[in-house]
Amino acid sequence: MTDLTRRTLIAGLAALPFARDAHAALTPYVLATARSSVEFTYTLSGTAQTGTMPVQTAQILIDTRRLQNSRVDVVMDVARARTKLPFARGPMLGSSVLNAARYPTIRFVTTKIQLGPTGRISEGATVTGDLTVRDVTRPVTLNSDLYRRPGSAVDDLDILFIRLVGALNRHEFGASGYPDLVQPMIGLNIRAEIIRQD
Repeated sequence: MTDLTRRTLIAGLAALPFARDAHAALTPYVLATARSSVEFTYTLSGTAQTGTMPVQTAQILIDTRRLQNSRVDVVMDVARARTKLPFARGPMLGSSVLNAARYPTIRFVTTKIQLGPTGRISEGATVTGDLTVRDVTRPVTLNSDLYRRPGSAVDDLDILFIRLVGALNRHEFGASGYPDLVQPMIGLNIRAEIIRQD
C-alpha cells in the first residue's frame, strides 16, 4: 500500500457527510476468503517460522463516515491451521498448545477502534478486541490500515482492504506447550479484502 493510496482513501471518507444515526451508517461487508489470509509467526529453536489459519466466519460492519463505529466479529478454524514445517503442525494442534480437538475455533470481536489524534486512520489507527483462544478471552490491540482499490474513484468504497498487525503471548491463553522450543510471543499479520453488500 502506498501513502498516496491511503491519503486518497482518507480524503474520500472525509468528503462524505457525517451520519445522523450511527447505527444507520453501518454497512455490511463480506470477506473475500480466497484473497484474505491470517498469517502467524513464531520462533522455533531460534528460527522464525510462519503459518496460516483460515477464517471460518466473519461478520463485518463498516461505518465509512465514522470508522471508529465499525464492528468486526471473526472466527478462525483452528483444525485447518498449517505451518511450513509439517512436523510442527501436530504438536501445535495438540492438547498442550491449541488443543484443536477441544477448542476448534479462535474468535476475535472488536471492542474499540482508535483513530489518530485528528481522526485520521493514516496517523496510525489501532483496533482493540477480545481474542478467545482455548476458551480464554483477553484483550488484544492490533495496528491497522484500511484502504481502497488502487485506481478506483475517491468515493468508491465497494471493495476495501484491511491489514492488522500485532502480537500476543501464547502463555496468557494457556497454549504453553514446548516452552523450551517455542518462544512465547506469536506475531499476527492479517490481510483481508472485504466487499460491500447492498
